[in-house]
Amino acid sequence: MTMSMHNGLDLDQIPELAAQLRVDSIRSSTSAGSGHPTSSLSAADLLATLMSRHLRYDWDTPEAPGNDHLIFSKGHASPLLYSVYKAAGVVSDQELMEGYRRFGQRLEGHPTPVLPWVDVATGSLGQGLPDGVGIALAGKHLDRAPYRVWVLAGDSELAEGSMWEALATASHYKLTNLVTLVDVNRLGQRGETALGWDMDAYAARVEAFGARAVIIDGHDIAQIDDALARADDELDRPLVILARTIKGKGIVGVEDEA
Repeated sequence: MTMSMHNGLDLDQIPELAAQLRVDSIRSSTSAGSGHPTSSLSAADLLATLMSRHLRYDWDTPEAPGNDHLIFSKGHASPLLYSVYKAAGVVSDQELMEGYRRFGQRLEGHPTPVLPWVDVATGSLGQGLPDGVGIALAGKHLDRAPYRVWVLAGDSELAEGSMWEALATASHYKLTNLVTLVDVNRLGQRGETALGWDMDAYAARVEAFGARAVIIDGHDIAQIDDALARADDELDRPLVILARTIKGKGIVGVEDEA
């Protein structure tokens, strides 16, 4: 039995879902002996809130034309994406534990369209948002479809010029059906990002490219829910949610405050 679209969990139920996403992200990557669990943990609260209260998706019918689109531009956080699929009821625990990053299996290290819920292959940083812009452009100006495109991006990824070109294009075409969630966890693979947690600097850049920026605590469920709901505002600019997060959030010993 799969979770129906717009399941509508209460806010006080979401932390439990987020905790399960974290547990499954750790379990799957540990069983495979590789992967990016900490990049998954930082975005777990964002995805738990999105999938349970805002993502309009019929998991039993991924080809339905009205389905929203969920794109992990930070495709290396695939443990989180596959844990979302498990929570939705379309991937089994056995496949998650025995199929992730195994040769010949469909739960690859970076998501690919071999999975019916994945639109585009992602993981090469700077690709997912441009792809999302194309899908949003088709939905708004060609197909005139009601779907929304949700893109999860990483802060390290914002060093890629293609992300800003995509945002400029989205702003030019007034793609209000595109929402970008930036997981600002401050740390890349080898150290701190150039801007760290300078959320105001990120916001200024987003606004300079014509989009609207909303800064939130990426672990505060109420703030996340409110920011996601702002996608319904009657404005003519794409929305970028800048979420300040902790890499590895949920692991004992990881500092909760900078």
